[in-house]
Amino acid sequence: MVTAEDILDVLLSFEDGEQQKVLTRFFKCGQGQYGYGDKFIGVRVPQTRSVAKSAKCQVPFDEIEKLLYSPWHEVRLCGFLLLVEEMKEAMPKGRSSLQTNGALRRQEIAEFYLKHAFCANNWDLVDLSCIYILGPWLLLPEQNGGRHSRGVLYKLAGSSNLWEQRMSVVTTLAFIRNGEFDDALQISMLLLSHPHDLIHKAVGWVLREVGKRDLDVLRSFLNENYCRMSRTSLRYAIEKMSDSERHYWLKRK
Repeated sequence: MVTAEDILDVLLSFEDGEQQKVLTRFFKCGQGQYGYGDKFIGVRVPQTRSVAKSAKCQVPFDEIEKLLYSPWHEVRLCGFLLLVEEMKEAMPKGRSSLQTNGALRRQEIAEFYLKHAFCANNWDLVDLSCIYILGPWLLLPEQNGGRHSRGVLYKLAGSSNLWEQRMSVVTTLAFIRNGEFDDALQISMLLLSHPHDLIHKAVGWVLREVGKRDLDVLRSFLNENYCRMSRTSLRYAIEKMSDSERHYWLKRK
């Protein structure tokens, strides 16, 4: 078994004062900014990933929980990456007779993640976890063969927590990659008038990914919702279009 203290000791061994300053600026931790009060060790993401991979499936949930409530950003990230590794391990492997156990384990991981979702209190913690935890859970069948309700994402979209709201739309990237657009478009619509730039960027990112797979679907969405979209969401959404079409949407009244 690997404990939270073991993980913390390894991450603290990577402490880098200059990187701390870079990360504090990058993740907007100044007074009045969205990351205000967060603390950094100065660990780079590849190093944190390496720690998570070396300890994968060896850290019990009660120890992961300690990581998720750490004051250190990189420690919380490592906790979420450990849950990503747990979900990977619980994915179906061929025609295994353990499929039922896999479904139950995915349920446990997803429920644990949702219980502590508010600990993902910056965009990287959200983006590096929800697609790979909630995405597979909602795409794969339940123990009884049916699908989990995606209502959980609409509940997150209606949360008062910025990060849970971002989680709701970013998770739909997993569906888009599976050729499913409906939830991505519906949740994007719910968040179009959101006041925060981080949600504008997430919505634009999701719409751009839809357009990369079906440009007509994106065009239809833009036609219906253009007037409600922030400029940021629009610029992100049309990024992969031709120069002439991007110009059309940017100039459209």
